[in-house]
Amino acid sequence: MLDYQAAPDLLKDKVILITGAGDGIGRQAALSYGAHGAIVILLGKTVKKLEAVYDELLAQGSPEPAIVPLDLQGASRQHYLDMAETLRQQFGRLDGVLFNAGLLGVLGPFEMIGEDEWDKVMQVNVKSQFLMTQALLPLLKASAPASLVYTSSGVGKQGRAYWGSYAVSKFATEGMMQILAQELAGTGVRANCINPGATRTGMRARAYPGEDPAALRTPAEIMGPYLYLMGDDSRALNGESLDAQPDRLRPRGH
Repeated sequence: MLDYQAAPDLLKDKVILITGAGDGIGRQAALSYGAHGAIVILLGKTVKKLEAVYDELLAQGSPEPAIVPLDLQGASRQHYLDMAETLRQQFGRLDGVLFNAGLLGVLGPFEMIGEDEWDKVMQVNVKSQFLMTQALLPLLKASAPASLVYTSSGVGKQGRAYWGSYAVSKFATEGMMQILAQELAGTGVRANCINPGATRTGMRARAYPGEDPAALRTPAEIMGPYLYLMGDDSRALNGESLDAQPDRLRPRGH
């Protein structure tokens, strides 16, 4: 899947929303989607970062994107409903969503996880996705075929000591995707997960501060699966969880 070659017009005229689009994998997904013809909606909490990606998209000749400043930590159901209505009015459609934003939280023993810390991670990694998906589903169904892509993790498939609330949130993400995939079967909207694996991002550096980032693939090097899941080549794929870097999976139990 890493060597998937997307057609230049794979995403032509598709409207795709990306959460956490200001940096890392979200930024690169925006650039890659835009390069293949998509109108990208950049969602994030730091406007300056979103504006920088906006400028990069225009500089590479992509369709003009849009910016949605939103802090998932404090967003309510109404925020997502208002956002959905704005997208409907401005674009009239929504062809895909990449749920890329995530909060790592504090890594440590399970018995030491603070309630506030737990709530913060669950708010960003689970509840925001639940509320946003509910709000956007009518638009996605009206635009079908459409694609929901959630971000998973190796620790969301096989539990690992000291990964606490983050790992639990990723197990929840996998389960939410599976439920949606079954419920949406036949609607033209598909739901899948992608586990990016060890990638050169800020979150990875925080989780593994002693790791040499030069040994990791960059976000640009793992875009094949992200393009595949968002484009029509994967229309038959629903309810699956893909590993972006299957050649670098951590063995179970490690």
